Amino acid sequence: GPVEAVDTGHDFQVSQYLPDTAEVAGEMCVINSMTSQQGAHEQGQYILHRNYPMRGTITHPAIGAWVVRLKGRQNKTLPGFVSVNGSPRNASSGFMGAEFAGVPLGRPDEGLKNSARAHSVSEEDFTARLAIADKLNAKFHEKFKVPQVKAYESLYEEAVKLMKSEDLKAFDINQESGATKEKYGTNSFGLGCLLARRLVEAGVRYSEVTLGGWDTHYDNFTAVEARAAVLDKAYAALIKELKSKGMLDKTLVVIGTEFGRTPGIVTEHNNGRDHHPACFTCVLAGGGVKGGTVYGQSDKGGYRPKEDPVTIQDFNATIGYALGLDHNKVIHSPSGRPFSLGGAEAERGSPLKSIFA
Repeated sequence: GPVEAVDTGHDFQVSQYLPDTAEVAGEMCVINSMTSQQGAHEQGQYILHRNYPMRGTITHPAIGAWVVRLKGRQNKTLPGFVSVNGSPRNASSGFMGAEFAGVPLGRPDEGLKNSARAHSVSEEDFTARLAIADKLNAKFHEKFKVPQVKAYESLYEEAVKLMKSEDLKAFDINQESGATKEKYGTNSFGLGCLLARRLVEAGVRYSEVTLGGWDTHYDNFTAVEARAAVLDKAYAALIKELKSKGMLDKTLVVIGTEFGRTPGIVTEHNNGRDHHPACFTCVLAGGGVKGGTVYGQSDKGGYRPKEDPVTIQDFNATIGYALGLDHNKVIHSPSGRPFSLGGAEAERGSPLKSIFA
């Protein structure tokens, strides 16, 4: 294609569309040998977020739910898992129950919706209404003593606690200056990354920000240039701010995707690229990762891994390892089936320990 490469001064180059990212290359480990067997969006996103293929009989927990389940919440008032701009399905806690689910935010600039008491309701009336609800629910809770019911009861209690907490301001990016917003980009992804930084500061364990629009079957180079500009500004600003605040070493920043694009251009589709799960790239930065490095290698054409193939399960196990989690720990579903953060036993991932300092 017509895109030039930019020298980063480290073990890899980046596209000319990513000039700001080139400046933070020294913090990045580029995994060049990612591989998956899932070439459709829904199935690919499912296994990327959950480490298990889709099944009609069960919903598996998202990785963020695993993190909260195994690590606990750092800030006991705030949610442990927040998803910005993405599908609520990718924030599901599956069989683990509601207390480990991610909080989905459609827009980062709207804060946490419905988290304040209505102005027309006094504190006294609000308390009275809660008491009435508790009384109405008492018999139901007494009759159905199951974990799911208890989990929802706990969620209501936590919601009320959060409504009255000063920590709620972590969701308000309007407390940031216009100059700071501009550094990230005043679009949904840029502001989402700014919100993620605020949530990390406030003690939220796991934040995910989604940037779609990469399905470039047609006119690849126009679309990628536009999307890369959004990613480039926000990603570099996030890395720089985390580092300047002394937070990068303790924060893992991940760029993940369900699959890549075909190395060959489809000229009959106005220079498009199609789905290519056989070999693609993901990136880790911060969190103790050796910066400026590459893991794995593709063949000359970029079609298949040549050295050190990395599965989705390996990738997610590496995230777990960086967070101090046991990717082999088994959690049983309500039906008694065993599951782990590293995936099914036959496909269980292995952390890429060598990429850490």
